[in-house]
Amino acid sequence: MRELTLIGIGTGNPDHLTLQGIAAIRAADLILIPRKGKDKADLADLRRDICARVLDGETARIAEFDLPIRDAEGDYLGGVEAWHDAIAQAWIAAADPSAHRVALLVWGDPSLYDSSLRIAARLTPLPRIAVAPGITAVQALCAAHRIPLNEIGAPFLVTTGRRLRETGWPDCADTVVVMLDGGCAFRTLDPEGVTIWWGAYLGMAGELTASGPLAEAGPRILDLRAAARARHGWIMDVYLLRRAG
Repeated sequence: MRELTLIGIGTGNPDHLTLQGIAAIRAADLILIPRKGKDKADLADLRRDICARVLDGETARIAEFDLPIRDAEGDYLGGVEAWHDAIAQAWIAAADPSAHRVALLVWGDPSLYDSSLRIAARLTPLPRIAVAPGITAVQALCAAHRIPLNEIGAPFLVTTGRRLRETGWPDCADTVVVMLDGGCAFRTLDPEGVTIWWGAYLGMAGELTASGPLAEAGPRILDLRAAARARHGWIMDVYLLRRAG
């Protein structure tokens, strides 16, 4: 592997792929596709569909691999470090040594709450790393609700559900975007004066959205989320919170 290109593919809609991403897929000798178990088989299917559309009948060299599972017990950061090491080894094992230009399709954008760049830095020998940026879940959420991300001249913060749950509303911004929140941390907040915009499966055929005052929309989102997760076996969602300044 002399070159590894991380290609942002957006949030589920093949139309999110940029011209740069299309060119990178066509230039690759080998495309790595992770498998995350039967419950998330449609995520691998989406990557295969993107490759088929872009390559337009050409024979793609695709190598699939089983994504290692993170140990959720014990120290969080230590578990993540060990998990990243295991993923790097899975990439190496899946890559054909004759493939000099390898591509990996990354959900959303490689720069935002994705560890592909950190994992790539663990490869030995270290290949040349290239990135084709993609549409993030944050952009897709704002587009779905037709809202601006920030108030005029005001900052916003992107954080995780774990941090919001542990530290509460940050002091530095009245607009907070929350990602990677399997526990619905918005339930821990005082809902007074807070509005929420939520979205799941953004860009996909089964896209779900909900919005409104947190006190009213929060319970509705919990019901929508539980039903969707039971139906699909997985869920990717994101939400934006804004409080009165």
